[in-house]
Amino acid sequence: MVDVVKNERPTNTIKRLHQEGQSVWLDDISRQMLQAGELKRQVEEIGIRGVTSNPTIFQKAIAGGDAYDDEIKRLLDAGTNASDIFESLAVADIRQACDVLRPLYDQSEGGDGFVSLEVSPAAARDPERTRLEARRLWRSVDRPNLMVKIPGTTEGAAVIQEMLREGININITLLFAIESYSRVAEAYIAALETRHAAGEPIDRVASVASFFVSRVDTLIDSQIEERLSQTEDPKLQARLQGLLGKSAVANAKLAYARFQELFEGPRFAPLRGAGAKVQRPLWASTGTKNPAYSDVLYVEELIGPETVNTMPGKTIAAFLDHGVVRRTVDRDVDTARQVLTGLAEAGISIDAATARLEEEGIASFAKSYDELIEGVESKRAALAGAVAAR
Repeated sequence: MVDVVKNERPTNTIKRLHQEGQSVWLDDISRQMLQAGELKRQVEEIGIRGVTSNPTIFQKAIAGGDAYDDEIKRLLDAGTNASDIFESLAVADIRQACDVLRPLYDQSEGGDGFVSLEVSPAAARDPERTRLEARRLWRSVDRPNLMVKIPGTTEGAAVIQEMLREGININITLLFAIESYSRVAEAYIAALETRHAAGEPIDRVASVASFFVSRVDTLIDSQIEERLSQTEDPKLQARLQGLLGKSAVANAKLAYARFQELFEGPRFAPLRGAGAKVQRPLWASTGTKNPAYSDVLYVEELIGPETVNTMPGKTIAAFLDHGVVRRTVDRDVDTARQVLTGLAEAGISIDAATARLEEEGIASFAKSYDELIEGVESKRAALAGAVAAR
């Protein structure tokens, strides 16, 4: 559990981000955090306005102590398998987190206060499984401020639109490409149009489009470094050096420009007039992975209206300590385009990179989920052995 409260300032930088129109969500959850009242304190004192989760987070939480042991024992006695045990544990935590954030959800009239829980990563390319899991999780948590996370794959777009049409809040995850972002943003608008035409309410249907950031620099920088090793031309070396650490922010800023086109345009206007909220871009993977870069790089460079930044506790603490708040997300957009042009001139394809990152992201999430289930199974077996030894 990360303690970030001690770094709070009288008007802290997290709250100042909200003044700029950006909500900060915590990319972490655990039963220990919930039981200790840590999440409630971060909401009330720091200004956290939502929570995201993933299998890796739950794996660490369940393996990190004995907070889940009693419930695992109860489920073990009922003959529950490891995957169902995990889902039961996760649903209980998510439901409790939703209750902590419910006052904020109500106060903001459904604008914030959401908690995200994702379908199994194995369903990323399986529309029918995604559909079934999304509906089941929505029913199981049974809270209006839940967001079900669905990967924004080509296969998932139609399901995302269908779930939103049914009134299920969706956090669209694993977005890397601007084309993928456009597809799911248009799916959101189409779902609201269908609901509105049918006379169904649209003011509390919520969605965010989670655009992953730091992983883009990790991959593109490695390709730049490879090209640097292959040339002795000082001019080319200078151009390549100037592109290091620039791709992720440039890609995200161009996604935000697309957001503005879609949600400030004539198609969305009647929906906004009927009470619909925009589908906010959510900046994910914002913890800096390269120690040569600022630890708040992917926060400071993407600040602006109608956005979300979901941060791990370490990044929140860093931003509280030395983050600078100023609107940046729609600044230097021409420079962002020049970065992508420079990559293309160097023979680096942003489209190929984002396609690869989507595949790797799905594989990574699936691996984390498998490891999570293995960890639950190990704990389940250990607890069963302890019970049998009595």
